[in-house]
Amino acid sequence: MKSLLNNIIIGSLCLGMVACQKSFIDLNPNAQFTDAVYFKKPSDFKDFATGFYGQLPGWSFGSMDNGSDLSANANGNGSDIGTGTIAVGSTNWNYSGIRSCNILLSKATAYTGGGDISQYVSEAYFFRAFSYFNLLKTFGGVPIVTTVLGVESPELYNKRNSRYEVVAQVLADLDLAIAGLPTEQNIGAADKGRISKWGAMALKAQVELYEATWEKYVGQSPDGDGQSSGAGTTGYDPANRNKYLNDAVNLCQQIMNNGGYELWNKNNDSKMANSSSWYLFNLEDEGSNPGGYNKQSNKEFILYTVYDYTLRQSGINISWTVGQLYPSRKFVDMAVCTDGLPPAKSPLFQGYHTASSEFENRDLRLLNYLYASTTAPATATLDYGSLGSSGYGNTKYGVYGYGSRRIDRTESANWPVIRLAEVYLTYAEALVELNGNISDGQLDASINKLRDRAGVAHLTNAMIAANALDVKEEIRRERTVELYREGKRFDDLKRWGILEASLNPSRLGRVVGDASYATPFKDAGGNPTSAYKASTYVFGEEAVATPAGMLKCIVVASSRNNSVAKKHYLYPVPTSQMILNKNLLQNPGY
Repeated sequence: MKSLLNNIIIGSLCLGMVACQKSFIDLNPNAQFTDAVYFKKPSDFKDFATGFYGQLPGWSFGSMDNGSDLSANANGNGSDIGTGTIAVGSTNWNYSGIRSCNILLSKATAYTGGGDISQYVSEAYFFRAFSYFNLLKTFGGVPIVTTVLGVESPELYNKRNSRYEVVAQVLADLDLAIAGLPTEQNIGAADKGRISKWGAMALKAQVELYEATWEKYVGQSPDGDGQSSGAGTTGYDPANRNKYLNDAVNLCQQIMNNGGYELWNKNNDSKMANSSSWYLFNLEDEGSNPGGYNKQSNKEFILYTVYDYTLRQSGINISWTVGQLYPSRKFVDMAVCTDGLPPAKSPLFQGYHTASSEFENRDLRLLNYLYASTTAPATATLDYGSLGSSGYGNTKYGVYGYGSRRIDRTESANWPVIRLAEVYLTYAEALVELNGNISDGQLDASINKLRDRAGVAHLTNAMIAANALDVKEEIRRERTVELYREGKRFDDLKRWGILEASLNPSRLGRVVGDASYATPFKDAGGNPTSAYKASTYVFGEEAVATPAGMLKCIVVASSRNNSVAKKHYLYPVPTSQMILNKNLLQNPGY
């Protein structure tokens, strides 16, 4: 792994030699000046391919779903997609990674030297697919470029390909990557963190679930006609939806059966105090948890960004800041009770009469993520403060031994891009979308493994029937809770077609009740207690449906400031790109 980190530095320098400015299709005439002297031996291809790993997301507060419906703090609820205030001057139109992949693929075609370069060629296909998938999620259809362009290349002025053509390109590239990548079992210790065959399969399953559900729930309205707006619908085939879902199920099964991955569950170790879901995300060396487990014990991460205390620290103040990434009341109410039922259906739910009662008999993930514990604090104070507190905590990603063992900017846990838990969730969701149901055996092979770690009862078809639950919604609930703040939420809201319904309501915090419902925050007369600084909450309170009925909650960010619409499922094509290429059409609604 440290070898990979060293090579990332070298690879980044190599990419810098052939990199391109982030405009137009990132073309720089100087990009070609090393071509004649590079790519002479397999190690050259390896070093260059290592630079691709900088495309993976890493430690960034932009990767933590701030501003989503699960987040309630003023810092992240005032801009961009969370409120429907996306600027047309977006800077996310970035082809630099794609161009780098095309360079390696071009050089591989002409390579006549000795040695095997197939792994690095496969990595280029993987990262080209990864980059196009990110562009697809951001803009929909984009121009497809699979060759190294020169300054006079007519392809610089191509029209946008449709999203359906982009998906086909992504899947084709991933098939080529899968064919040539090693299994995880065949990647040596020094190269841990490089893409495996299973990682490429996991990404392909993610792409296929994303596109199948997008086509089902969002449809073609964001595509435009390709003549006056958008990228059009060329290549659309309604039969692809089930084809993608079938393939996603099969890919997940292969990973689950053959990948050698396992959930990182140390809850049977008394020293870990049933807090595996917290320690997993700050796992470094043996000192990063009381059980003495290090990164090598983690067989859950399939695709991840590598960090190291010596070679590559996070560089951001993670532990201090995550404590202010307050969750919303909506997230807290989504976690099930220990009987496996949603709070609104469970007799175990204890309501909001004390500061900790709503956390009794609840999913361990809720307590691990919010309080790095299995219990919640007995008291709470509601004060809006400078960042808009919801009254709930957040400890996910915060380090063990903060201030003594680790200080801000030195945290060095690996960042998960795709982990086995998501593969289980993809498998279950794809099955339900495909068949309308899922067997108990399939639930046990997937999301019930997550429930075991979370200390809650299995989801079964009998439970679903007896409690009038919707299996699709319960699997979505499981995904939402498990992947809290892992950068998946906005993508999920889009592909499920519920972006507007989820983001336009106010972001709410704790239940404060009134004279008819006692809480620590209001007295018998319905007046604020000393634990509730009501005057600091400028948006006041809203009465909303909770598991205990219609109750008043504090408002952290008001719905009055939200205007999310259908157009926001895609970002606008940057004006600068449309000036450079007159053939690019803007997405509908902008």
